[in-house]
Amino acid sequence: MAKVTKDMGILDIVQQYPETIAVFQKYGMGCIGCAAARFENLEAGAKVHGFNPDEMVDEINSVIGE
Repeated sequence: MAKVTKDMGILDIVQQYPETIAVFQKYGMGCIGCAAARFENLEAGAKVHGFNPDEMVDEINSVIGE
């Protein structure tokens, strides 16, 4: 089962798996410290930035070895 899902908070993901910061940066989501990251889930953040949340989840889980 995947460790990270698209309904998880962005800040929660980054705090639990710091190695995922590079994935967020790759997708132009370098604002990990911004206010939105505190309350937005991965799906909402990806959509705001114009990316497919399922692709991001796959890549993040690949990075964390899941």
